[in-house]
Amino acid sequence: MRRTAAKAGGAVLHSGADAAAAVPEAGAEAGADAAPQQEALRTEFPFQLPRGYVDESGTVHRDGVMRLSTARDELVPLRDVRVQENPAYLSVVLLGRVITRLGTLPMVHDGIVENMFASDLAFLQDFYRQINAEGHTRAAVECPHCAEPFEVELGGSRLGES
Repeated sequence: MRRTAAKAGGAVLHSGADAAAAVPEAGAEAGADAAPQQEALRTEFPFQLPRGYVDESGTVHRDGVMRLSTARDELVPLRDVRVQENPAYLSVVLLGRVITRLGTLPMVHDGIVENMFASDLAFLQDFYRQINAEGHTRAAVECPHCAEPFEVELGGSRLGES
């Protein structure tokens, strides 16, 4: 969840990782010719599987790229009969949609994901949560008994849950 607040002068401040990029530099005048420097939205993230996917010819594919998920990516698999019969299959279908590259494979789909080693699937599920949550599913709390600070996970425990 991204919160924005209007600032006097028309600038918008963002909470989160891109806050520093949205704040004008000190001493910059409103309407100055200098364009505000803002980081581009990063939508693809490289990864390396712990074991690797072994294709039918025996080639091991470890390096890949995953893109950010869209609402459609999370909704379309819910209509899949395999997911309706077995909700645990949601992560397989969802990962098949968001992994854009894996080694030298010409295409990545749910059939590839379902034939991965369990450790690689667990890695990808965790990686998916990391890049899509952007840190917004954790909250800093304090133990009511000892006052020790710690973090709790507020998001869902499976892919597609929030």
